[in-house]
Amino acid sequence: MISVFIGIFTVGLILVALVLILVVLAQRASSDAGMSAMGGGMMESTFGPDTSNVLSRLTIRLTVAFFVLSFLVYLGYSHQRSHAARSRGALPNIPVPTAPASAPVTTSQPSAAPTVAVPLTAAPDAAKTSTPSGPPPKSP
Repeated sequence: MISVFIGIFTVGLILVALVLILVVLAQRASSDAGMSAMGGGMMESTFGPDTSNVLSRLTIRLTVAFFVLSFLVYLGYSHQRSHAARSRGALPNIPVPTAPASAPVTTSQPSAAPTVAVPLTAAPDAAKTSTPSGPPPKSP
């Protein structure tokens, strides 16, 4: 249900952003040169002499709508994430049986050369500092 509202608000946010860009481009420059991005006299013939007032009010309303929709989309995603972590999105806790510590480890084949066990949490240099118990390697 929340994902439907998030989708609707996201589409509305994109539409408001596009209209806001067009409205800002249609306004006159601050130098009042009469040349705007959408054509100099076209906007005055459409809205009359109050063109700058109409576009300013529309810019303010679209900006408020943009921030309100952005905040609603944010709240929707945060609500969806918090509820997903608590219910269906979280992994279940499954108890793992542990092996007894005194159980001997048996191997079916004897090893030809002794091996050195390096712990997994050791630094990479720990493998270089440990010495094998066998004879040293021959140099050519």
